[in-house]
Amino acid sequence: MDILKLLDEIEDILDESSSIPFAGKVMVDKAEVLDVIKEIRLKLPDEIKQAEWIKEERQRILAEAQNEADTVIEEAKLHIEEMVEEDEITKQANERAEEILSKAQHNAKEIRIGAREYADELLKELQNNMKDMIDTLESNRDELKGL
Repeated sequence: MDILKLLDEIEDILDESSSIPFAGKVMVDKAEVLDVIKEIRLKLPDEIKQAEWIKEERQRILAEAQNEADTVIEEAKLHIEEMVEEDEITKQANERAEEILSKAQHNAKEIRIGAREYADELLKELQNNMKDMIDTLESNRDELKGL
């Protein structure tokens, strides 16, 4: 910053100036000090503009960083919600699959039991028919023997 150099120059002028004994004061070249002050006044607006620009740029960068952070956080929240929903959907799908499997196993068991009972009934009927046929055959044989 040029202003700091100019302020250093004023300090140097004061340090190099003749001091007035017992007064704590110094004698300075008025024109020289006024020239330095004039330069400060000329450069001050540029320095202030630069400082304001730096401040505004800093604010812009901070706002941009905050917006980016907010976006990342929002995206993370959405991703987490999606994962939770997917997990819930998966959990529900697994529960539904278990229900379907359980019902299918129960139905299969009922069908097996029904099929066994039906087969047993058919075999019993066949057995009774065969007994009747055997009885008829024996009766017919006895009749043949008696002739």
